[in-house]
Order: sequence, then structure tokens, then C-alpha cells
Amino acid sequence: MTQDASHQPYGTPEVPRVAVRGEATLEVDPEIARIGITVSARGTDRRTALEDLTRRNNAVLDLVKSYGDPVEKLETGAFSITPELTRHGRGERIRAYHGRVHLTAELNDFTTLGELTTRLADLELTQVDGPWWALRPTSPAHGEARRQAVLEAVQRAREYAAALGAELAALVELADLGAENAPAPFHAAGAGMRAMAFSAAEEAGPPALDLEPQRQTVYAQVNARFTMTPPRL
Repeated sequence: MTQDASHQPYGTPEVPRVAVRGEATLEVDPEIARIGITVSARGTDRRTALEDLTRRNNAVLDLVKSYGDPVEKLETGAFSITPELTRHGRGERIRAYHGRVHLTAELNDFTTLGELTTRLADLELTQVDGPWWALRPTSPAHGEARRQAVLEAVQRAREYAAALGAELAALVELADLGAENAPAPFHAAGAGMRAMAFSAAEEAGPPALDLEPQRQTVYAQVNARFTMTPPRL
């Protein structure tokens, strides 16, 4: 009993197969940018450090929220109060308390991003890191890259078939190998990533920043298998 050619792994002389890979790389403008914000405080006693940290954290939250819709996300990450120890004779005593709160803000308006970054950096004991540019997971750019990868696979298979005097007959398999941003994730340092850090410890605040968004690379790859008509050899 013979097996149908469409279910055989390598085809047959009567129904040969061609296997190809399709790839696509797009460069598109980013859709969002993220910045990291670290608020610090230092006091000779725990209560003072906590009160100062709370006040500065509230000032940052109020400032970021005042920008409304351009701010898509505002999240608080790590919080810490750490005693600073110093030796006193044969023992140790607490010299001061250091407090920190880490926040992340995500914006979709890059003009607003430049203004907000400058204003945040001008706050007392506030550090700003970033920006990290990115596309949303639902960005149409990912779908467009996958579509172009499939079209390239079909075109490549047609060219192979034509070189043998044959034509494509049917698609047997299409395997998605993924479509993803080439740059590293926003929380890790990667090649080509724009990064900046500002400290509000300086007396004079910096001028408003004109930030140039970094274009994002979107990559897609598929494997495709086709059957084709018998070649004319």
C-alpha cells in the first residue's frame, strides 16, 4: 500500500518537494519609551529618612501623573531603607539611614518625555535613567514582518521551481520561527541602546531635552515546504 505523497517527508519523483526559509527585517519608529526613576533620602534617624523619602516619592508621582494620557504606565518597583553603620570604639552604631524607591514610567509622547525627564532630574535627590525605546507587543510592525517573511518564502520557492522548469503545486508546511525586536529588553543594557542618567543633586537644572527616538528593528523568519510539479531535467 502506497502512502500519499503529501504525507511523505521527502516527496517523490512524481510529487517533489522544495523547502525554503523566508526572512524579513524592518526598521520602524518606536511606539513607547520607558524611564527609570530612583528617589533617595538620607537621615540621621529612620523616621526622618522615611518622611523625606515619602515626600520626594509623592512629588515624583504627582509630577508624572500630571502629564495625563502620554503616560501609559507608572509602576513602583523596589523600596529600601538601609542603615549605615560606623565603628564606635569596639562596637558599631548606626550613623544614618538611606532610603530609596525605584519607579518606572512608560510614555507614548516623546516630546512629553523630554520635558518630563528634565523636570524629574531637577527634583531633589532624584535620578533618572533611560530612555529605553520599544514597540508594543501588539504593534502592527510584527505582523508586517511576518507577512513579508512568508512572501519571501513563496517567492524563493517559485524561483527554485522555475529553475527546474517546474511550478509550485501546494503548500505542505509553514513553520513560524518567531518575530521579535532585535534590541535587548528595556531593563538590560544592550548594543545601540540610548541611555542617560541625571542626578538632581546639581544646583542648576539642565535645559529641556530634545530626545531623538531610536528606530527599532523587527525580524521574522519562517520555514516553508511546498510540493511542485515534476521538473523538466
